[in-house]
Amino acid sequence: MNFKAELVACFGQPVAENPTGVMQEAAFAAAGLPWRYLTIEVAPGGLVDAVRGARAMGFRGFNCTIPHKVAVLPLLDELSKEARIIGAVNTVRRQGDRFIGENTDGKGFLRGLTHDAGMDPRGKRVVLLGAGGAARAIATELLLAGVAELIVVNRSVERAAPMVEDLKPHGPIRFVPWRVQYTVEPETDLLVNATSLGLYPNVDWMPDVDLTRARCLVADAVFNPPVTKFLAAAQARGLKTLDGLTMLVYQGVIGFTMWTGVAPDEAVMKRTLREAMVES
Repeated sequence: MNFKAELVACFGQPVAENPTGVMQEAAFAAAGLPWRYLTIEVAPGGLVDAVRGARAMGFRGFNCTIPHKVAVLPLLDELSKEARIIGAVNTVRRQGDRFIGENTDGKGFLRGLTHDAGMDPRGKRVVLLGAGGAARAIATELLLAGVAELIVVNRSVERAAPMVEDLKPHGPIRFVPWRVQYTVEPETDLLVNATSLGLYPNVDWMPDVDLTRARCLVADAVFNPPVTKFLAAAQARGLKTLDGLTMLVYQGVIGFTMWTGVAPDEAVMKRTLREAMVES
């Protein structure tokens, strides 16, 4: 019997913390595709060899997690517009003999915002908490989508100020230092937590914000647990919320289509990922 499976992979550390493989394998099976998603632990010093091996073995693409999202850039043949702006890659797709770097984190957030929360970001006033990799990806997509104002709130000026300066050519963005509890004003349309506060196992942590006057949609990039303490607090005030699990599912959906050329069963991916979160 002659059987050949197309291969994609995740290169990262530590691999045990990455639930994407289970989700992608379930999607391949549901689509009837003989594909495999290999979760491979790659130390920083081994990234060059890992990418070279992926080329040699005909991998259709791969994901990169920390600490490889920036280090992989010079090893690729081309970057998408969004990946160039963000300065990091989480998804690589093969086009002929070339590896193309993409960033689907912000795209996954944007799809969840429009499809699940029903919000068109164009013309909206947004407050974004954090200035790390997830924040930069989300900020980039929101600016490209035409928000009216994007306020980045972060405690570290050294980290946030350069990010804001880099993104200013792409839309109306400004930085507000997070010195004390941040008060969300009623004119805010969307509040996004792009920090890691509340991520398992630190489930009791949450951003120090005052939601008393808020009337906005509240989103969290933290995916485990799906309903963070931050989202629970927003829900208790009657605010609509969007969880980080949605962002993770949709970035996986986008990656799946980039690799295979077909649309996956999103319900299967969402259910599989949610079950993986419960078990972890």
